[in-house]
Amino acid sequence: MAKYAIALEALLRRFATPSMPVLIDVRRREAYDKADTVIPTAHWRDHKRASAWAAEVPRGRDAPQGDVVVYCVHGHQVSESAAALLRAAGLAACYLEGGIEGWRDAGAPLVAKAALERYRPNGASQWVTREAPRIDRLACPWFVRRFVDPAARFHYVSPTQVSAVAAETGAVAYDISEPGIEFTHDGPRCSFDAFVKIFGVKDPALDRVADIIRGADTSRHDLAPQCAGLLAITLGLGAIEGDDHALLERAMPLYDGLYGWARFAAGETHGWPPKQGT
Repeated sequence: MAKYAIALEALLRRFATPSMPVLIDVRRREAYDKADTVIPTAHWRDHKRASAWAAEVPRGRDAPQGDVVVYCVHGHQVSESAAALLRAAGLAACYLEGGIEGWRDAGAPLVAKAALERYRPNGASQWVTREAPRIDRLACPWFVRRFVDPAARFHYVSPTQVSAVAAETGAVAYDISEPGIEFTHDGPRCSFDAFVKIFGVKDPALDRVADIIRGADTSRHDLAPQCAGLLAITLGLGAIEGDDHALLERAMPLYDGLYGWARFAAGETHGWPPKQGT
């Protein structure tokens, strides 16, 4: 593998975690315009102007690892040139080996480009829901930050004022039962399901997580053995943390772990007593 390339498997290990690098789609404009999907959280930029937009790339808290991954269609000269220009501008940049087509062929998650363009403005997106979040209203922000917009901001307000605050701030309202709200419960499906559907994510691991969240949120603990545990932990976190934003930060690693288990460790067991030598 080339020195400044990142292997697909290596990026997948960091996908939907706090160590996910900043992702930038540098496909040629005509290729990007024809596409229906992008890699989650990616923004499109013109690869030839990378030196100009390098200063806009998130750093510090918004990019904790300090690195950037660019991708084009197949991981050839377009993304290599963009990565080279970014490195010359002082960024730790590399390109995705195999590009987005390699990512797609591996069955890795993609999101609907139209949904990203609709719900994620140039700056940080804003979302608003009812105060005192639990289960679903903690899971939805996790999805947004890991699949849509790592810089997303969330507002918690009194239940009767969610729509009004959304109108005042331009935030997207979610998990309220009012006409016109897209991100909310639909029959047996909860708001998390709506996020997955609207953003078009097809990912068996995420589907497994969605079953657990739905079961915990709608008292359907028969859907997965982990439902009761998720309910207990989120209720417990809410009982010891009075600030809603602090509660969200406490809950993010919980959902990171749940997704990591669903993607990499769902088949593992833990027996007792341990075997000798383990």
